[in-house]
Amino acid sequence: MPLRSSLRLAAVFLVLLAPVTLPAQTEPLHTATRQELDVIKVLLAQEAAWNRGDLTAFASGYKDSPDTLFITHQISRGYAGLLDQYKRDYPSRAAMGNLTFSDLEVHTLDENFAVCIGKYHLDRGKKDGGNAGGIFSLVFEKTTDGWKIVIDHTT
Repeated sequence: MPLRSSLRLAAVFLVLLAPVTLPAQTEPLHTATRQELDVIKVLLAQEAAWNRGDLTAFASGYKDSPDTLFITHQISRGYAGLLDQYKRDYPSRAAMGNLTFSDLEVHTLDENFAVCIGKYHLDRGKKDGGNAGGIFSLVFEKTTDGWKIVIDHTT
């Protein structure tokens, strides 16, 4: 049998054997619901707004309510308070850097509320504060304006 045919046969054998030797999947595949996708869309829009340097558009992902909570190194109450805190903490486009969300998990609580956990990373120059990152948990409420963040706990 020529070498080329032997290699081809070995490749076919490995392809057929691969599914048998793969470790068993511990969790079933999950298909995202419409609610979960809509929550993710809010975060993607926020990420894009941040990376354009548009804090007002970024903040539009939050519910414009005096009851909205933003918990980081301090507690800000209300939409105006959280927008002010963002503007103080990120006074320039360079200080904002480039935002990336990752490892997002959305858990719907009911038809009007969902929780999202994930990670964020800010890529920015050393003179602008250096790279930063952490984790967050967000509570979303479905409003007449779509899904909005009502509680943000970011570390």
